[in-house]
Amino acid sequence: MSIPSFLVNDADTFARDPRQACKDWLRDAKFGLFIHYGLYSLIGRHEWVQLRESIRVAEYAALRDWFIADRFDANAIAALAVEAGMKYITITTRHHDSFCLWDTKQTTFKSTLSPCGRDLIAELADACNRHQLGLCLYYSHGRDWKHPHAPSNDQYGGHARPAYNPPEPTYATGEAHDLQIYVDFMTAQITELLTQYGPIASIWLDGIAVPKAGDADAFQCQALYDHIHRLQPQVLVSYKQGLTGTEDYFAPEEQWKFDPTAHDKLTEICGHLTGGWGYTAGTPVRDADEIMALLQKCWSVNSNLLLNTGPSPDGSIAEGEQAVLREIGRRLRT
Repeated sequence: MSIPSFLVNDADTFARDPRQACKDWLRDAKFGLFIHYGLYSLIGRHEWVQLRESIRVAEYAALRDWFIADRFDANAIAALAVEAGMKYITITTRHHDSFCLWDTKQTTFKSTLSPCGRDLIAELADACNRHQLGLCLYYSHGRDWKHPHAPSNDQYGGHARPAYNPPEPTYATGEAHDLQIYVDFMTAQITELLTQYGPIASIWLDGIAVPKAGDADAFQCQALYDHIHRLQPQVLVSYKQGLTGTEDYFAPEEQWKFDPTAHDKLTEICGHLTGGWGYTAGTPVRDADEIMALLQKCWSVNSNLLLNTGPSPDGSIAEGEQAVLREIGRRLRT
């Protein structure tokens, strides 16, 4: 197999052990851009707005008709990441609301069947390849608020689903509920992501609180990890602070109590430029001094920083956030 553009400096290791080459690359990368973008961006009240405000499934799904993303410019985003001194980008391919930013064949709830009409993951994959950036794909694994057979509240905690009253009629319940259908759905989608967009650096799984609150074995995570590594041998797997312990690296959030020095795996600490992950109107932007201090804190414990931006409803990154990122890059270069 040909060497991915982001691994050109690890060619010798890649020839012997693609996965080790990717681990070495990620450890050296130190700094990446996190992008939370989806239907929740249109509302501007956090990416958990569907659950927090108990917005009904059909009402929330209707947001697809307003998803245009006319200012989502993958090449400009990649160029900004490079200017900021970042080596990779992690994007939400599908968040807890189940809306997909690629042309999946597993559901019609996707960007290509919205007014946007575009495969945003394909566009970003091309841009990352041109700029020699690693592309990491966030995927909501444990939590889904639309799929009929996703984890249910009567079997799992961790905000598996919104607590609708009356109950949501589209959710399968009781004996009709079959988690295996959801597990197969996820495997099929992750297979698409690893076979349609060229070399990928990692699959970044989220929703860990749900399987940890119930029968985690039912999610068959190790089988999924093995499947991922078979599809693309270099691809790394993370699942927040670790569900099985066999993940390639850990990715806790900035405010969590997690000791990166307590194990020998790479840790990637997730922080944000504003007060949250998805676009939230009116939130202030952290200044360059604060972000530099966060970078130094992460690096002092041998951890990467994955710094988040929540693009505006139209897909653009706010000018204030761009300015901070450019200033960070200027300081890192000097």
